[in-house]
Amino acid sequence: MYYSDEIIEEVRMKNDIVDVISGYVKLQKKGSSYFGLCPFHNEKSPSFSVSRDKQMYYCFGCGAGGNVFTFIMEYENYSFTEALKFLAQRAGVELPKEEYSKEAKERADLRATLLEMNKLAGKYYYAQLKAPGGKIAHDYLTGRKLSEETITAFGLGYSNKYSNDLYQYLRSKGYNDDLIIKAGLVNIDERNGIYDKFWNRVMFPIMDVNNRVIGFGGRVMGDGKPKYLNSPETMIFDKSRNLYGLHRARTSRKPYFLICEGYMDVISLHQAGFTNAVASLGTALTPGHAALIKRYVSEVYLTYDSDEAGTKAALRAVPILKDAGITAKVIRMEPYKDPDEFIKNLGAEAFEERIAKARNGFMFSLEMMEKDYDMTSPEGKTEFLRMASRKLAEFEEEIERNNYIEAVAKAYRVGYEELKKLVVKTAIQSGQATPAVRPKQTQDKTVPKEDGHMKSQKILLTWLIDHEELFPQISRYITPEDFTTDLYRQVAELLFEQYEQGDVNPAKIMNHFTEEADHREAASLFHTRIKELTTKQEQEKAIKETIIRVKAYSIEEATKKLDPTDIQGLQRLMNAKKALQDLQKLHISIN
Repeated sequence: MYYSDEIIEEVRMKNDIVDVISGYVKLQKKGSSYFGLCPFHNEKSPSFSVSRDKQMYYCFGCGAGGNVFTFIMEYENYSFTEALKFLAQRAGVELPKEEYSKEAKERADLRATLLEMNKLAGKYYYAQLKAPGGKIAHDYLTGRKLSEETITAFGLGYSNKYSNDLYQYLRSKGYNDDLIIKAGLVNIDERNGIYDKFWNRVMFPIMDVNNRVIGFGGRVMGDGKPKYLNSPETMIFDKSRNLYGLHRARTSRKPYFLICEGYMDVISLHQAGFTNAVASLGTALTPGHAALIKRYVSEVYLTYDSDEAGTKAALRAVPILKDAGITAKVIRMEPYKDPDEFIKNLGAEAFEERIAKARNGFMFSLEMMEKDYDMTSPEGKTEFLRMASRKLAEFEEEIERNNYIEAVAKAYRVGYEELKKLVVKTAIQSGQATPAVRPKQTQDKTVPKEDGHMKSQKILLTWLIDHEELFPQISRYITPEDFTTDLYRQVAELLFEQYEQGDVNPAKIMNHFTEEADHREAASLFHTRIKELTTKQEQEKAIKETIIRVKAYSIEEATKKLDPTDIQGLQRLMNAKKALQDLQKLHISIN
């Protein structure tokens, strides 16, 4: 859905950044700004600054910064559109409705109806748990050491022993059989007709990241089969792309997730203070799960059951997570079966110790593979190292591969160089790699300096925001065309335009970048870390040197792209080079 610049700016202006952030962070006014503890990293003294004048925030500790949209995106892990809708609702701004085709409207209406029905079902199950007939389920949950607060927080419920109560309840609310079937809340067969899918079970509502009930898991009371039963796949429920507990874990502020196997594991960990626990929904971890996790963290700890099935699940999960760019570690639960049992018997502090001792996922996989070989015999150990070499060869980045070769060589007491040669040989034999071609001695080995030039352009934009008095001096020599990437150039164009109109507003500039990656990159341009300069003279010298670097690199890039037949372009470059020489005599003045 496309939203106009005008509606985006209206939403931003009606959500004062100090008021919004105060709902998440305790702020104290100091001078013209507000300060508090940064929510994006651990700190004891406030370095998180919020400016009401600029409608921007910045952390001097970790470098996080941006406007009110950026904050909501970062804190709530929302996309730009999700943040816009959230803030629009907060401010009472009505966003334009999407224009649907007839078919698309019918599909959207059906989704909304199914979500309404699942929400009603969740409330119904919760009420049944609290009713006298729900005592068996309530006793089960409290017997598992769950508090009333936890039961309420996760919306746990009970489906009673009568097999069509929920069906009759939904019919009384006006829903027809076809809709109730599509919601996955009932079964139908020739013998019994329509009857509730879940009955005589403790109910676990499954929520998406936006806290909407999309399905249920049910644990039978007594000896019925199956022990655990999940909602079927529906229009709103795809178990391979959702995680139990994610709606709570995504706001935990921890840099990693704890991945469990069961609902009770997640709930027990959350109750013990580990609010970053999630679980797959009755299925093995999939690439869809990994892609979802990658939106929030880049590291996970696998807390699967300590039995053989749990070990195999962990071994399957490690490469899937690696392919998604996620580092995996494995926590062992022995002598207990799972996190739920572990927490109940040894407590949160002991679990923290297990997290600290977690095994690297790759090294764990080798330890499990080691059990298949006789490591006391030369033949067995050699064959094991050949198989380990095949796994090592799968690391694409050389530095990462070499680091793991070093770790394996140390763990299994073999020479690093010998193991490295075996990895290369094994990779070539198995077709994972081709023999390396030795580079010619005359080949240019210089490291590109583009990153340094990009940093200079970022610094210059940050200075232009922090010191508005510099614009007349800088704009004599620097134009938006001197910024060499599309995003930097676009930001510069908007900033220069604001200067010319006498209304510098970086928070407004960021409205133009609605793609998540672009928005975050744009935010960084206004809050680039600059080396601490103690005197005014040092600052003025640094700004001058930055202007010269930016201009010189701009001329260098333009020269590479110049058509030799472009006489006017050649003349412009000659004038630019002359101006660059004049820059050496430039004196920058900071008020």
